[in-house]
Amino acid sequence: MKFKSKLKGSALVYALVIMSAVLIVLSSMVQYIASQIKYSSYQASKEESLQIAEGGVYFYRWYLAHEVEGKTAAQVKDFWENGNPYGVSVPYEREYTDPQGAGIGKFSISVTPPDPDSTIVIVQSTGWTYKNPNSQRVVKVRFRRPSWSEFSVLANADIRFGDGTDVYGPLHSNGGIRFDGVAHNVVSSNKTTYVDPDTHINRPGVWTAWPGEYNTNMGSNVFLAGKDFPVPEKDFSGVIADLALMKQAANDSGTYFDDSGAGRHIILKTDGNFDIRIVQNYDQCFNHITSYSGAWQTYAIPDSGVIFAEDNVWLEGKVNGDKVTVVAADLVGGGSPNVFIEHDIKYTNYDGSDIIGIIAENDIEIIRDSENDLRIDGALIAQSGRVGRLHYQWYCKAWWWWICTQVCSCNDHKNTITTYGSMATNKRYGFAYTDGTGYTNRNLIYDNNLLYYPPPYFPTGTEYSLDLWDEM
Repeated sequence: MKFKSKLKGSALVYALVIMSAVLIVLSSMVQYIASQIKYSSYQASKEESLQIAEGGVYFYRWYLAHEVEGKTAAQVKDFWENGNPYGVSVPYEREYTDPQGAGIGKFSISVTPPDPDSTIVIVQSTGWTYKNPNSQRVVKVRFRRPSWSEFSVLANADIRFGDGTDVYGPLHSNGGIRFDGVAHNVVSSNKTTYVDPDTHINRPGVWTAWPGEYNTNMGSNVFLAGKDFPVPEKDFSGVIADLALMKQAANDSGTYFDDSGAGRHIILKTDGNFDIRIVQNYDQCFNHITSYSGAWQTYAIPDSGVIFAEDNVWLEGKVNGDKVTVVAADLVGGGSPNVFIEHDIKYTNYDGSDIIGIIAENDIEIIRDSENDLRIDGALIAQSGRVGRLHYQWYCKAWWWWICTQVCSCNDHKNTITTYGSMATNKRYGFAYTDGTGYTNRNLIYDNNLLYYPPPYFPTGTEYSLDLWDEM
């Protein structure tokens, strides 16, 4: 009996040990499963929070589209300064709902508005769910309004870039493009096909005369970043409204100059000032100044950054730490003034602290006696005309031929022109011609600083696009 009792006691202990081990294993499994369920729920909430935060970003994009789309630059500026935009003074919160309309969480938006020299808006959106309010996700994005200074060249006509042309920024035309140089960025056109004005043959929207798109003279493929056509066109007509705003800004700062004589000669200076003088007469064959009226006057480059002349402008000089836009436009008498360039227009600094905008209602013309090696730093717009240089050899051989042969040689060969910035031209641009006249080498270099910091009051689109996304 005692032996049997001992056996029963041993079995009980053995059973208790096994049951304890099983309980420990089961308890661990339950805890593991519970933690996995909890972790999965947490991860699901984190993912939902991220989607809610992104929802806040796209809500703000929708909000901006409804508030500023179709408005002038002045109205957009007024919206940011006086329109109490969401999220600027205090964070803006809004409930996020599912497709059935039930609330599942919230997002909170904080906004850094654009400063006067930029089109950039920074939006930070924080999202969370009602189930797990502590599982927040934060998304920070950058919105910007497209500017006319976003392209190395922007054209509104059929255009040709000859051999010897290097373009380092994006290039677009509302017409067709023949490109025989080297394009280091995308070349795009609004046209699917067009009739090339030089060959009178139907061509693709973007094409080159080099067989196989290989430029044997330059030793490089023509379209290094590809080509894209057709793409939406860019509207040149809207610039007129921006010119009126620029005129008002210049008038308010005392840098508006009315129609007087043949125009104004403006020299930008590195001390924050500019010199200006009335041009009495100029040679309308070669476009150089022949006489002045009055003395030179000196003005400070205004805080608004706009110098506006209601007549032709001869522009040159150099800035140091200034952002300025020089405009030649006639909004009173119905004329179409030009900007004439003979000498360098340059920056001291190339880090974005120096920015120059040059806008002509008609042409931006490189005059006949321009420098042999000419450099133009800045963003250029010829609103109704073109950026370029006359075919002065041909011009001489027309009605000015006899006078030209009496006073000068009509040979017109220049070495190199370099533009560092951007160029928008309504009509066909050109610094050289197929007979070898003009500038042999043309370097069109895009200034990346213009992408986010266009010149003061420069024309921009009113639709904000998202160009940078980051999770905090």
